[in-house]
Order: sequence, then C-alpha cells, then structure tokens
Amino acid sequence: MTKTPHESSEAIEWAARFVREASALLVTAGAGIGVDSGLPDFRGKEGFWRAYPAIAKLGLSFAEMANPDWFDQSPELAWAFYGHRLNLYRRTEPHAGFQRLIDCGRQKRHGYFVFTSNVDGQFQKAGFAADRVAECHGSIHHFQCCAPCHDSIWDAHREEVTVDEANFLALAPLPKCPRCDRLARPNVLMFGDGGWLPSRSLAQDLELRKWLVSLSANGAKLVIIELGAGTAIPTVRHLSEHLAEEFAAPLIRINPREPDVPPAHVGLALNAEAGLRQIFDLVES
Repeated sequence: MTKTPHESSEAIEWAARFVREASALLVTAGAGIGVDSGLPDFRGKEGFWRAYPAIAKLGLSFAEMANPDWFDQSPELAWAFYGHRLNLYRRTEPHAGFQRLIDCGRQKRHGYFVFTSNVDGQFQKAGFAADRVAECHGSIHHFQCCAPCHDSIWDAHREEVTVDEANFLALAPLPKCPRCDRLARPNVLMFGDGGWLPSRSLAQDLELRKWLVSLSANGAKLVIIELGAGTAIPTVRHLSEHLAEEFAAPLIRINPREPDVPPAHVGLALNAEAGLRQIFDLVES
C-alpha cells in the first residue's frame, strides 16, 4: 500500500487500522506537537521573533540564541531566554491529543515508548511514565553546572527564574551549581555545545533500546506515530523511518507542512491534535 500525504478519509482509515492491529506503540515527536497546546512555533526567524520580540531587536536567530556561550557573555540574557521557556512550559497544559496517545499506549499488550527532541517535559506532564520517555536533546526541567565542575544533573522543580519581561533579562539570583556555586544552566543540548552532560539522555535511550529488543523477542507488532517533526533538524524523522524499516512497522506521520512519507506509510497534513482526534475517534468507534 502506498499513501501520499493528504487528509482523506481513506488515509485516516488506514492509520486507524494500523493502530488497532498493533500490540506496541512508539510515539516520536518534534516541536510541532506542542503548537496545539499554545506553545510557540519557532519555524524560521519570523516565527522565533514573533515569540521573542526582544531577541528580534538583537537580530538573533534561534540557533544563535540557543548557544551556551551566552551563559558566559550575558548570563542574564541567557537565563531570560531559558527562564522564560521554563516558566512557559510549566504553566502550559498539554492538549487533548496527549491523553489519546497515553490511553492507547496503556492498552497495548507491549506498552508504549516516547522518543522526542523536545525539552519541554509535556509528555511527563500529560501523565506519560518518566521511564517511558527518551529526550534526545535533554530537558529544560533539569539543570547542570555550566563549567561543569561535576557530572551531576539535578531536577529543577524547586528552581525559580524571574524574568524582567520589559528588558528581557533574568533577575538575580540566577540558578547556581550546588557544589561550586557557579552559574548553572539547563541540561539541554544547545548549538555548538561542548559542555552538555548527556548521561541522563543516554540512560533514557538505553531504556528505549531495551524496549525495542523486547518487542523483537516477543514478536510484537509495532506502530509508529510521529508528530510535528520537521526536516530542518531531522533527528526524529530519521529515527521514525529507520525503525519503521527495521521492524516492518507502519509509520503514521502527522505534520501540517511536511507530511511526506516513504511508500507504504501514511502521511497526514494535519496538526497533531486534529490528526490524533480523527484517528482515535475511528479507532474507538
């Protein structure tokens, strides 16, 4: 079966059939999954600058701003950017599509796993088990030393960052390393980042690999649902397609702008919440 990207009822029916027949669910997700929750779309300079007009005045792109050098050059600006995002993610409620996914995953005989390039923690906030989520770029909800003086990564749920929105600068006190008292930073992989501590993400990836091995050992039938993963940073798309081939698993790619899929898979040119709603409404009918 070959499906070209569209929104036809036939494509939704094929997607629903794939979900019904599967005994295991892998969710792969990029930034686009959060748009329906109200999170900003950083696509291109214009999208990023609409979300951060103060950074637009500096003429900086997302890649230029998401750089660890700012923690040395202007810690207040660096923490304004990451502190604003931390506070935004903390108050943002995941859209209804997350619940549809977790309900589906819990019902599967071999369970579910999530692989995401997002650092926002929305899957855990929606109720996904922390040990079922792999965050390949780290998490803004975990901090590390900027130096780093040691390899520890700590949960930042008690950390607070106050941002002066008018001047877009973080106010003192800035987050500090509990060991050396120097500046802390999010445990997030930035551009040109030689100081990121990957141990937490590597441990998550190992758990994902163990789960995939168990699927092979038990003859599980996997379905992959990919949401909001673009081609600009194709990590998620590459993994989805690689595992679809390795496991002979159907891939359902939900992406309003870039829904193209290899032959024999389904691409839906829809936002995440709308695509999930249409699929699971049919699955549950």
